[in-house]
Amino acid sequence: MSAATATLIGTLILATLAYDITRRIRPNEPRRPPLARLRGRRAALEDAERWCAGLRMHGRIGASTYQHRMSGLARGHRRPATDREASRRT
Repeated sequence: MSAATATLIGTLILATLAYDITRRIRPNEPRRPPLARLRGRRAALEDAERWCAGLRMHGRIGASTYQHRMSGLARGHRRPATDREASRRT
């Protein structure tokens, strides 16, 4: 019984060692981004959408600016390419 337990523990230690070595050898960045980074990007876009909707609800931005910002968010851009109100002022 103790021989089987020792064999099992030894196998687990070797498996852990092999996993750790391969994890350290392979490149740090896989080809596709990790899911946590994707979730972070989506969360940031959702937060920017909420912020923009709040600005519109309180009358701080116009309808055209709101539409421009939301279309940018739909394409995955958190910040507008140009500020439409600032370009009208100059």
